[in-house]
Amino acid sequence: MPENSPARPRQCSHCGGFPAVAVTTGSRTPAGHRETVTAVCPSCRGTGTTRRSVRTEAGATC
Repeated sequence: MPENSPARPRQCSHCGGFPAVAVTTGSRTPAGHRETVTAVCPSCRGTGTTRRSVRTEAGATC
């Protein structure tokens, strides 16, 4: 009997599944900590996954 496994989500091809990163600006706060800016992947909008294309959902071959 086959085991059922959930389908894996599709990773974004632009960020590889790492949608948000913290980048240091080089300057420091008055307390001495480094300032960071969060950058989000513009392709997947910070989710790390992409939607399936219409052709894939319909079952058509490329």
